[in-house]
Amino acid sequence: MNHYEIVGKLIGPIQPVGESNADSKRLENLKAQIDLVHDLLEEIIEVRKNKSRYESSMKHMGKTADEFIKLIPEMIEEYDS
Repeated sequence: MNHYEIVGKLIGPIQPVGESNADSKRLENLKAQIDLVHDLLEEIIEVRKNKSRYESSMKHMGKTADEFIKLIPEMIEEYDS
């Protein structure tokens, strides 16, 4: 089981199904997942600040985080089209 599958089991489904009772619970799950993603993004953004450090390991991690953050607008645009 990978991290994505574990989070899915812990939080539960988030896709709406068109049934009010089920979707009410799925909305709670969606809010929990949004909170988690927000916290994870904040941490990645903090790591990103290291991209200009002189310590190679910190710089590498900062650049890796930076590359990921730069992908987010592309991901959103891809799903919007």
